[in-house]
Formats: sequence, C-alpha cells, structure tokens
Amino acid sequence: MFWKRRPLQSKSEVVLRNIVVAFLVLHMGIFLIVPVIMAFAGSFHLWNPLNGTYKWIGLDNYVRMFQYPTFWTAMINTLVFCVVVVAFRVLLGLSLAYAITSKMTTKKTFFRTVFYMPTVTPLVAVAYVWKIMYNPQFGLIDQILGVDINWLYDSAFALPAVMAMTIWKDFGYAVILFMSGLMSVPSDYYEAAHIDGANAWKTFCYITLPLLKPTMIFVVITSVISYLQAYVPVMVMTDGGPGTATFLSSYLVYDQAFVKYNFGYASAIAFFILVLTAILTVISFTVTGEKPEKRRKRA
Repeated sequence: MFWKRRPLQSKSEVVLRNIVVAFLVLHMGIFLIVPVIMAFAGSFHLWNPLNGTYKWIGLDNYVRMFQYPTFWTAMINTLVFCVVVVAFRVLLGLSLAYAITSKMTTKKTFFRTVFYMPTVTPLVAVAYVWKIMYNPQFGLIDQILGVDINWLYDSAFALPAVMAMTIWKDFGYAVILFMSGLMSVPSDYYEAAHIDGANAWKTFCYITLPLLKPTMIFVVITSVISYLQAYVPVMVMTDGGPGTATFLSSYLVYDQAFVKYNFGYASAIAFFILVLTAILTVISFTVTGEKPEKRRKRA
C-alpha cells in the first residue's frame, strides 16, 4: 500500500500560522490573564481609580466582605436563585424533552424550535419585555392572573419575578440537550425492558435516567456556573431593588466597583465567587458519583 506523503509547509504558511498563534496568545494575555492578575492583586489593596488610590491593606477586603450584611444578603439571594432556577430548568427541560421525543409526538422539529427560540433571543430584550409585562398598570401578567401585584417593587415578589423570567428564557437549552441525550439511548434497551414486563415508569427510572447522567451533570454544572454570574436580569428589571431584595453576587460586584468605586473590595468578592464556583463544581461531580478525571478519560 502506498501512502500519499503530506507536502511540506511553505515558509509563508509557517509564518502565517505563527502570526495567528501569537495574536491569539497576545489577545488572551491582554484581555484575560492580565485583568485577572490585576484584579487578584487589587483585592489586597484599597483601590479607587478615580482618585488614584492604590494602598496595600492585606486581607482587610476579605475580612470586611464577611462582615458586610449586604454580602450575606447577596449570597442568600444567589443561593435561592441558583437552586430554584436550576431545578426548574432541569425538570422542565427533561419533562418536555421526554414528551417531544416520545412516539406520540410527530412535530418534533416544530416543538424543538419553539422551545429553543427564547434561548437565542438577546437577554436584555427579554428582560425589558418581561419588565413591561410585570407592570401593575398595563402589564399582561396581572391581567392574566387577575391580581394587583407590583411584582418588581415588592420585596416579596421581586426575586421570584426575576427567576420566572430566567427559567422561561433558559429552559429551552436544557430541552435540546436532553433531547440529544434521549435520542442517543439505544432502542434495544427499551425493547429488552418491554419484553421483561417493565412499565413506563420503571423504564424511565432504571434505563433513561442512568443513561442521561452525563447530560444531567453537564446541565447542572453549567447552569450553576452561569447563574452564579447572573447580572443582566437584575440590572435591567430591578436594579438590585427594592432595597437589596434582588442583589445577587455578580450585581454586588458591579455595585461596589462601578457605583461605589471600591474596586479592591469588588475584586475580593469576585475571587470569592470564583472559589465558590470551583467548590460547587467539585461537589456536583462528587454527589453524582463521577470525578472529573474519570470523565476526561472516558471522553
């Protein structure tokens, strides 16, 4: 057997490749690595770029962070936001994906497109539309429900209102992922279960769910990481209010950095969120019984 030898690269191709690689490395260094290093260093300083303050204060920003009541309010709000939104995203995504992929559903492409459309719609536009819908004077939500609630200006309803919009916006992504996972399950498994006399519920619990475990892990972890950084819905719909009722961790970073210009304190909070995200990711792998290194080997 004769193998066709790959021609050697010309000098121009090598130069072009090196230029592209150098540009990518330079871009990553300028816009990712350098800002992260500067922010980490700034978390140990009293940092206000408006008046040129950059004074070493050690761990004072981190100590102050844990003593700041608004920080704990933001953490609790973020925890509630993540748990509720991720739970509904998984439940709705899996339920609808299972229904769409069933043999009784014929227009799979239509439903897949309908559920995925909110996901690709710009978040700012969706948040503004929902803000109008929550308006107590002419909003559709109060008219449909037959209630008179000032959703975004009531501390009891503001955060649930933001969560409802986020769930509607994002659950379509989970639908697509779960549909992909369901369609990759071999039909032989279902046929064998049917021959053994297993009903639909047992088939779902003992065949579908275990085989969807990698997809479930991916959806949960990416959702948690995303919602720990949720900022746009709060900024557009409530601006953190009323009071601090909708303060999330990322919005607290924005408030401290670009409203109060406490860049050092904001950097400390940002790095705490980074560490928290890493810890939650490890816990998620542990709870689901799959370690990251095993997942990499399998991939």
